[in-house]
Amino acid sequence: MKKAVVVFSGGIDSVCAASYLKSKYELYGISFSYGQKASREIIAAKSFAKKIGLKKHKIVDIGFMKELYGDSNVLTSSKRKIPSKFEYSIVVPIRNAVFLSIASAWAFTLNASLVVYGAHTGDKNYPDCRPNFAKKLESSFNQGEIDGINSGLRKKIEIWSPYKEGLSKSDLLKFGYKTIGDSIFKTWSCYSSGRYHCGVCESCNNRKIAFDKSGIKDKTKYLK
Repeated sequence: MKKAVVVFSGGIDSVCAASYLKSKYELYGISFSYGQKASREIIAAKSFAKKIGLKKHKIVDIGFMKELYGDSNVLTSSKRKIPSKFEYSIVVPIRNAVFLSIASAWAFTLNASLVVYGAHTGDKNYPDCRPNFAKKLESSFNQGEIDGINSGLRKKIEIWSPYKEGLSKSDLLKFGYKTIGDSIFKTWSCYSSGRYHCGVCESCNNRKIAFDKSGIKDKTKYLK
């Protein structure tokens, strides 16, 4: 079976993307601790790696990025408040490029042909979620390994996301719910960490909207 490396945050998007591809690929998950406020997502990632049956799951500590990012964004800054709707302050500078670079390095090592992240059509406000960005990154990574690819030592990789196939967050939810059932409510979307989702940050609100659009009753526990 072909191999795929999945950027696996423990949220709805990455968990459902992995579920979507599970029948076609041997999946290797990689999660990142980058100094995010939502450290709870790592706990969720560990749990779902077992539930979905990932071949391997690695948690990579790149906490030094928190210092580099400083107060540039609300997800790593301890001084900035997380908004309830999209503001550019939520965008962590080229976060997906950092994640995908490391994931792709692992993919080339494994001779995997696919690198996956959970960007979907609702992520249009995020430049590093758009298919055009992923396409250019994919081209650059393959160029960086072109001699190994041409000699047969490496496999050419494709960077894939649900966005690339026109899938929305609610589309992913429907597929994920069919695959993992009520476990889906234990995915972690909140930009903060606590016992329950805060229910008021942009990500929690997007989660609520997606469940509503999917027609699936949301059993997630929110503080508000």
